[in-house]
Amino acid sequence: MTAPIILPLAENYRHGEHIAPHCHDRAQLIHAISGVVTVNAREGSWVVPPGRGVWVPAASEHELRMSGVVRMRTLFVDPGARPGLPQQCQVIEISPLLRELIIRAMDIAPDSPMQGREARIMDLILDEIRVLPVLALHVPSPRSPELLALCEALRLAPAQDWRLATAAAYCGLNPRTLTRAFQRETGLSLVQWLRRMRLLVGLDALAAGHSVLEVALDLGYDSPSAFSAMFRRTLGVSPSEYFGRER
Repeated sequence: MTAPIILPLAENYRHGEHIAPHCHDRAQLIHAISGVVTVNAREGSWVVPPGRGVWVPAASEHELRMSGVVRMRTLFVDPGARPGLPQQCQVIEISPLLRELIIRAMDIAPDSPMQGREARIMDLILDEIRVLPVLALHVPSPRSPELLALCEALRLAPAQDWRLATAAAYCGLNPRTLTRAFQRETGLSLVQWLRRMRLLVGLDALAAGHSVLEVALDLGYDSPSAFSAMFRRTLGVSPSEYFGRER
């Protein structure tokens, strides 16, 4: 029997669980109904907050870390199922339509004949994946050892005042050289990279139950309102609205 083009899988995880590096011969759409999933790969880190999803191409090695109580719904997709499916890891907005389709797909047995309603659900899932907006919830990793070491230091001390001169001194480069190298290897400026990294660390902490005040101070913001303003600019709502709304 021919394998179905989409294999659905529903799994739940406790806070802090970790899935070691692995890869699949199928692409994956990982959808977090609750909690936050962090996907780490060679190219960087992607954070999947509630109501979002991350696309992982076939044969891409990655590991998963869970924050909060995670209810994860995964679709394993035949990489040749549709032209135009993403070829790189990316976080995507899960539309209300796609969310309902994913939930319905969980009830379809892998060995059931893909015809009629079941076939239409799977076809519509593939169509939706191709057109959903990509979200800036990715922290790219540089290639050079010096910049990799700097990025690790930034992650370990997100509240530190990482001015350009401080970062340049840390990795033994002059500020102009660091600016050019960082932009070339990550596609972001140091300030942009720091902002994304702090947002992703904050999402993790909020999912684990920390207050907005705690998270803001731990990330070096002067006040919860400053952190909330950055959060709203990026995700369109405040932290309390984001984690409080039903999806």
